[in-house]
Amino acid sequence: MKPAALPLGQQLIARGLVSEDQLRIALMEQDRSKLPLGKLLVRLGFVSEAALRDALGEVQGHRTVDLAHTLADHEALALVPQDLARRHRLLALSWQPEARRITVAMADSNDLLAMDQLRARLPAGTQVEALIAGESDIARAIDRYYGFDLSLDGILTEIETGRADPRLAAAAATEYSQPVVRLVDALLSDAVKRGASDLHFEPEESFLRIRLRIDGILHQVRALHQSYWPAMAVRVKVMAGLNIAETRAPQDGRITLNTNGRLIDYRVSVQPTLHGENIVLRILDRERGILKLDGLGLADAQLDTLKLMLARPSGIILVTGPTGSGKTTTLYSVLSAISSESINVMTLEDPVEYPLPLIRQTSVADAVKLDFANGIRSIMRQDPDVILVGEIRDADTAQMAFRAAMTGHQVFSTLHTNSALGAIPRLLDLGILPDILAGNVVGVIGQRLLRRLCVECRQPHAPDAAELQLLGWREDRPAPALFRAKGCTHCAHQGYRGRLAIMEIMRLDADIDDLIARRALPRELRAAARAKGFRSLADDGLRRVLDGSTSLAELSRVVDLTDRMPAASADWAA
Repeated sequence: MKPAALPLGQQLIARGLVSEDQLRIALMEQDRSKLPLGKLLVRLGFVSEAALRDALGEVQGHRTVDLAHTLADHEALALVPQDLARRHRLLALSWQPEARRITVAMADSNDLLAMDQLRARLPAGTQVEALIAGESDIARAIDRYYGFDLSLDGILTEIETGRADPRLAAAAATEYSQPVVRLVDALLSDAVKRGASDLHFEPEESFLRIRLRIDGILHQVRALHQSYWPAMAVRVKVMAGLNIAETRAPQDGRITLNTNGRLIDYRVSVQPTLHGENIVLRILDRERGILKLDGLGLADAQLDTLKLMLARPSGIILVTGPTGSGKTTTLYSVLSAISSESINVMTLEDPVEYPLPLIRQTSVADAVKLDFANGIRSIMRQDPDVILVGEIRDADTAQMAFRAAMTGHQVFSTLHTNSALGAIPRLLDLGILPDILAGNVVGVIGQRLLRRLCVECRQPHAPDAAELQLLGWREDRPAPALFRAKGCTHCAHQGYRGRLAIMEIMRLDADIDDLIARRALPRELRAAARAKGFRSLADDGLRRVLDGSTSLAELSRVVDLTDRMPAASADWAA
């Protein structure tokens, strides 16, 4: 019998959490009191509520959630009355109106009566996802959330008017009674719901600007009075485990929360500025961060080239592009594709963004003098087959990465250059000799992220002469149908929703290695690569324009198309 198929009591014994005698005592008490076994085990002090929660999750086949590190969605809470939540020990965590899906935390997901009464209160056709949580955790969370205004507008009104919450007259004030605490939580939750990649808190002389980076573009979402910021900054720093007394030096931290039903990591960066501490939170959604190789949107020829590069047992593969161009996502997708029990994959990152199964991941740390170069030296003694180096940023790291590649390892890393071809002179600049470059670089991937046109509102249009020239379209062929952004409620009137990657993949073979060894000019390398099928970022971007995924205006915002534009229409992109 599989462990997950065992009854709850046997599960706890198998985990070593209770003894046979303790289970026997609890079962005797259950015969007398008719209470659930799990509740009795906790009441008798034989097992902790957290351990019981995890065991129930395995027995009932549901995920578990730690409500102490969870932010609930106020829209979800509004759908479930407090009396229903208390009576059936459940808490609404997230609500997805488009998918008609609600996520709730329950002490017992097999409580059919609770499920029936919950569905009766929800819009018809709503899907309910149950997560297992501790009963006392749910009770505390209900006390924490219900009765307090959790919407952004409501919290701001509360702060501005100074009105007291009616709950506080009858109950002792708690941390959550402070509107600033709820304001920060609401901003974090709102950023995740909007699909933002970064949340910016930017103090000015007399106000605080709050901006979200959505699909690569910053949008101002709020402007608050400057007096709000000191308390908000302290709250963020406390959540991230930073020194709240230090306001003159940069600090970095991390917050992990279950937000809107998903486990989210927030990388926190604090930078002192003229008007106070500027705080930026990078939002890392583990459920959205990793794609399969065939989900990257590569053309068939590009995917074949990438697979051919991965088939080479040793050497270094580089991914290039500016910050925020999706390099790490691409590398994680590659690692997920090649990872198996038969190989040892180890990474060195700054910091680890997404935990991956079967992969040993390490964060560089200044406190223990573990940088990329020293980390590679250490990893080389761990019998690795594949090594991921988060970034090659200095000569020592470059030397160690190539030493690993030359000794029979597959090495993956990122490099900040403008193009795939730009990786070669950058590595030469870092001190890697041409003879070492030749034969040890398997290939280079250059990439950018473009906003994807909203399929609900994109508008078809006939291209004009300048656009046809950009496309390289011949006059003897029918003009293609292009699309441009409009804006609707589905895309928050932006015209774009989501992003896609465009890539240029340069595989280095013996001919290109010979050119590198004799320090050939960049134009010679480009000509040789093109002769072997290389297509630039602009070429790949135009492919996505022609298939209706994005617009020419968006492509020109990200990729330099000026060499394709007629001089008379240099202002076309505007």
